[in-house]
Amino acid sequence: MMPAAATTPYAPMQVTAILTRMRRVAWLVDAAFVLPGTRFRFGLNSLIGLAPGVGDSILGLVSLWIVYQAHLLGVPRARIAQMLGNVALEVVAGSVPILGDLFDVALKANLRNIRIVEEHFRVLA
Repeated sequence: MMPAAATTPYAPMQVTAILTRMRRVAWLVDAAFVLPGTRFRFGLNSLIGLAPGVGDSILGLVSLWIVYQAHLLGVPRARIAQMLGNVALEVVAGSVPILGDLFDVALKANLRNIRIVEEHFRVLA
């Protein structure tokens, strides 16, 4: 349920559908897979990011799509700025061979950004 302070041009059902799509993308990129025998989760970010330069650029665009969707939903500028900071940190750090890939796995910027959006709408799952 959206609080009265959360303003968005979308109907509540549309917001739910958009958030669901955003969650799926973030989960796929950051945590879709588990290392057998551990609780260690990783996503396509870990695999695509192994391609130097190109992988991080593609994943950065996916991350920016999540931020753009948050903007369309009416998330405040301060939270959008925080989300952009997460993306920038992920892209810059991720560009460092090997260590950057390990950093990406730990940061999970997209899942962090989804939490920011959910906190805005008070929909923490």
